[in-house]
Amino acid sequence: MTKTVLTTATGSPVADDNNSISAGERGPLTFDNHYTFEKLAHFNRERIPERVVHARGTGAYGTFTVTKSLQNLTIADFLQVEGQTTEVFVRFSTVGGGQDSSDYARDPRGFAIKFYTQQGNYDMVGNNTPVFFLRDPIKFPDFVHSQKKSPQTNMPDPAAMYEFWANHPQSLHQMTILMSDRGIPASYRHMHGFSSHTYSFWNDKGERVWFKWHFKTDQGVETLTEAEAAVRPSHGVQQDLVEAIDAGDFPSWTAKVQIMTEQEAKDYQVNPFDLTKVWPHSDFPLIEVGKLELNRNVSNYFAETEQAAFAPSNLVPGIGVSPDKMLQGRLLAYQDAHRYRVGVNVNQLAVNAAKCPVNHYQRDGAMAGGCPVHGGENQGSGANFYPNDRINDGAPAPEPLVAEPPMPIEKDAWINRYHTDEDDHFSQAGDLYRLMSESQKDQLANNIAGGLVHANRSIQSRLLAQFENANADYANRVRLALSILK
Repeated sequence: MTKTVLTTATGSPVADDNNSISAGERGPLTFDNHYTFEKLAHFNRERIPERVVHARGTGAYGTFTVTKSLQNLTIADFLQVEGQTTEVFVRFSTVGGGQDSSDYARDPRGFAIKFYTQQGNYDMVGNNTPVFFLRDPIKFPDFVHSQKKSPQTNMPDPAAMYEFWANHPQSLHQMTILMSDRGIPASYRHMHGFSSHTYSFWNDKGERVWFKWHFKTDQGVETLTEAEAAVRPSHGVQQDLVEAIDAGDFPSWTAKVQIMTEQEAKDYQVNPFDLTKVWPHSDFPLIEVGKLELNRNVSNYFAETEQAAFAPSNLVPGIGVSPDKMLQGRLLAYQDAHRYRVGVNVNQLAVNAAKCPVNHYQRDGAMAGGCPVHGGENQGSGANFYPNDRINDGAPAPEPLVAEPPMPIEKDAWINRYHTDEDDHFSQAGDLYRLMSESQKDQLANNIAGGLVHANRSIQSRLLAQFENANADYANRVRLALSILK
């Protein structure tokens, strides 16, 4: 057996990893303990800033297999042929809590997929809910602040959560989902995933359609009550996924899309780019397109899951964005967060690196040149600017054939701030409520009352009015649950 020699970070053999050099057996350490200092200095820097949201996550590798070609809708290379497979990395997460929080918090769950396609990485960065609390990114920092710990006590503050929701009726639909029986998934294997946002496909004719992703769990949806979640270990969901994959019980999801034409979007009864709204399946049925399977755990949690960087701006030819305001904000915010948290060359890390050739003129910065796929040592000795006279010698040049068709906008649109105070915030929340069983309605009311009871009367009355606008029985049940707790 070949012996593996322990070395310093620069490759020098280490003679002793148990004892520092000292002035005598009982004396102080000397200043030539360079190896001890190396270990301590590295240890001090082992943590990077945790994500502000989606901090507590679990990741795994797998495949996406096409079951229905979308060649007529998109030039995206990984959606062309039935049976073709694409390697993926998927990260699930809670949203509001930090690394020290529980896997079983009542919270939305992140559902992010990195497709390593032959034309670059495509990221589907969604949640386990088809809608979100907001439709404008200007409110996102305020929303997250309201859901985090109190700035005074550093403890959960349910009154602040409900205060935000009372002032933002657009949140009612997502809040109804969060406080329902689906607010605490039993595991990541037993929940759906959604793009939530509206994106666009375009084909080789330059025709665009709008679409949404739906990933339906093949394991079935399983959820927990507050009482059941309270007795689970904080790491239970992560453990469940790791052990299932290790045992060969590979979780899978059936991938589906909803399609809306540009003309349908112009005439539809609700804004199709409003993240607080769903597209009813009766109008835009689900179309099965593929199968997502997870079959390999990470080798190193920090290197892969913690440093994985997903961004909705990671797009490939054939897939584009939409006028969804929240999505537009995320195009900037996500990449900006990764550059701050991990570094400007975050996409050179193995988990984030594309599997296809990468050629560009981006140079330098911390940790540059660490990935051979990205041109080796900091893009080598070639030109570091464009245009240049070396295109015929292999210098990178744009490819006009992958240009996205022009994005349509409203006729005679004026640049301004447009409020949505008069929009219908209530109908879809009411529709969802009417689909619930009696038991589910009771759970919803009790879960809301458990937090709302900590808010003042003004907040309570404003939220009860929102529930009333959605459904009278909805408001009555919450009102009754509040009266019992007071």
